Amino acid sequence: MKKIGIVDTTFARVDMGSIAEKTIKNELPEAVVIRYTVPGIKDIPVAAKKLIEEYGCDGVITLGWVGKEFIDKLSYVVASMALQLVQLLTNKHVIDVTVHEDEAKSDEELLKIAIDRTIKHAKNLITLLMKGGEGLRPYAGKGLRQGYPDVGPLRE
Repeated sequence: MKKIGIVDTTFARVDMGSIAEKTIKNELPEAVVIRYTVPGIKDIPVAAKKLIEEYGCDGVITLGWVGKEFIDKLSYVVASMALQLVQLLTNKHVIDVTVHEDEAKSDEELLKIAIDRTIKHAKNLITLLMKGGEGLRPYAGKGLRQGYPDVGPLRE
């Protein structure tokens, strides 16, 4: 039985944590899901590390929301680097799902991006946990996108 951690934030404008939880439970009903909610993206790395080290999670999906301002972008870079460090220190997958306020022109587009990206990355995490690096191998070089339509490979 796998233990999967979910970190989400109160800053997000979409409840991506519930979307991830539902996706994981649909795809892997026997999984134990532990959800940890923090204020914003800079709080995500320690929550991911706690889920792995203190709660025994096999992997974590993090769900962040980045504002439009330059300072928000800087905060994301710092948080992203910290998440990479968490992965290296724990030897566990931490799938970073982030929506940026300025990547869409409307709230409806942002909602679609958040839902699509969360579902696809939750499934990616399950595959990595159940099958390791070989699990996603059939999809290598396919131009798959999370949050947007797939672009396809340049050549087969």
